[in-house]
Amino acid sequence: MNANPTDRGRRIDPLSTAVGDLLQLLGRLGMSPGLLLSGIAKVEDPVRFKACMVAAGIPLPVVALVVAILIETIGGALIAIGYKTREVAGMLVVFTLLNGALSHGDFADPAQSMQFWKDVAMAGGLLQLAALGAGRWSVDFN
Repeated sequence: MNANPTDRGRRIDPLSTAVGDLLQLLGRLGMSPGLLLSGIAKVEDPVRFKACMVAAGIPLPVVALVVAILIETIGGALIAIGYKTREVAGMLVVFTLLNGALSHGDFADPAQSMQFWKDVAMAGGLLQLAALGAGRWSVDFN
């Protein structure tokens, strides 16, 4: 068994690490719907999202739309089940920060500014997943 910090802590205090395992699961499940629902919204109304991408000056908006749908839906599902969590979270950090900068970079607009900072917050949570992994209650652990 690979003795990472979580495994060492489990041997020391099983109750607190069980709570930690639950919190890691809840954190993953809390992040996933935002990604999944965003991808599904793009599938349901691609014309609107393509128009937003064109207005934001994103190059190759059709390709960008398809890539965004794939990243958000597949990435969100993989984070939820905890499969390849560190790699997927790392990819999603880059995607989320690029999305924030390209789509919500108009800080003169309070709504866009808020969306940007929500993207930064999501990236922060994803960085935690990239650093710590999915936890015991995940496909990665088994």
